[in-house]
Amino acid sequence: MRALLGGLLLLVQVVAACSTQPTASAGEERVVLAFGDSLTSGLGVPADQTYPAQLAARLTREGYDYRVVNAGVSGDTTAGGLRRVDWALRLQPEVVIVELGVNDALRGQKLASVRGNLEQIVARFQTSGARVLIAGMRLPPNYGDPYAADFYGLYREVARARNAPLMPFFLDGVGAIPRLNQPDGIHPTAEGYAIVVDRLWPYLVPLLRK
Repeated sequence: MRALLGGLLLLVQVVAACSTQPTASAGEERVVLAFGDSLTSGLGVPADQTYPAQLAARLTREGYDYRVVNAGVSGDTTAGGLRRVDWALRLQPEVVIVELGVNDALRGQKLASVRGNLEQIVARFQTSGARVLIAGMRLPPNYGDPYAADFYGLYREVARARNAPLMPFFLDGVGAIPRLNQPDGIHPTAEGYAIVVDRLWPYLVPLLRK
């Protein structure tokens, strides 16, 4: 998140194809959209080891027929994400994983604004017919309360307001574990992203169809 790449969009489209048990009509493309910041884009790891790429592989193994689109932008905020929703809707995603907000908090943005932006993002995707999973984030302990606690809580508030499922902490089992993170201590390694996918999976499965 510290490394801002000037709005560079890393758009990696990974096909998770499966020939067994499809129920979608012939020729119908089903998209899982990974919508977030550098934790989604996979800053610092090979494209095939980002969490969206590893999620695509997991979908294939589990018999799901989806294309996973990596719509992560390094340094992005909830305001930036909101501006990108129109572009994202062109992909007609069936499922959207929203992972945003920590860059806002690291810059000390007002949490009411962060919450409002995040709720609008979720609402826009839901209105299009997409099923949305919110991935929550936490701040390092040195940020202190009440800001850190209120930041963590805003994800629950948005999930409740939009009746959307919530993964409480996107980096559960990975954050603050040195061997699972790159030297910056923020971005996971390929191994760390594998754990992210494992922890994300139970929250995602109810939103999928075969």
